[in-house]
Amino acid sequence: MKTINYTRRAVTGGIISLIIILLGSLLLGKISGYEAKVLIEKSLSGVNTLCNTIALASATILALLLTVLSISSDSKSKLKKDHYLNVLQIAKLDTAVFIASVVSFLLLNLPITETDAVPTNWFNFIYYASLAISGIITSGLIVVVLMLYNTIVIMIEIVGLEMQDHPLAETNTEENELDDKNI
Repeated sequence: MKTINYTRRAVTGGIISLIIILLGSLLLGKISGYEAKVLIEKSLSGVNTLCNTIALASATILALLLTVLSISSDSKSKLKKDHYLNVLQIAKLDTAVFIASVVSFLLLNLPITETDAVPTNWFNFIYYASLAISGIITSGLIVVVLMLYNTIVIMIEIVGLEMQDHPLAETNTEENELDDKNI
């Protein structure tokens, strides 16, 4: 089915972006615990801003999905159940990205660099974990945006351009079959 290909392409785009993000952090090379502590202190405000931005974008996308549903249901073209399942899949993934970004924001706001209770060698782990978390939630948002883009393209093709031969468009013969079953 066409939506599976769209989802696969969106996930592939997210994986490619995650690889690029993680390769960028690997290019920094191995750092010591003290260097990691300094880098955490310097990058924390940027990571917090990133988490806030992703949370805001995710919440906005959830609100925009309501508009997608409204347009889908109000159109004279009928969309198959798979379209709505695709929108549901976007909503679920977007909610997961939203939750992950808020939790990451909360965890990364702990004043970990201010305490002496944390051994210096732990800062390496904390630094690389913060880079990984940032990369994962960023890639998750990229997947959501690509899936939303694919859904919009489908809606434009079916609703706007009235492509009745689209795999997600219900044709008149399908409606007639449903009417015959209901009689």
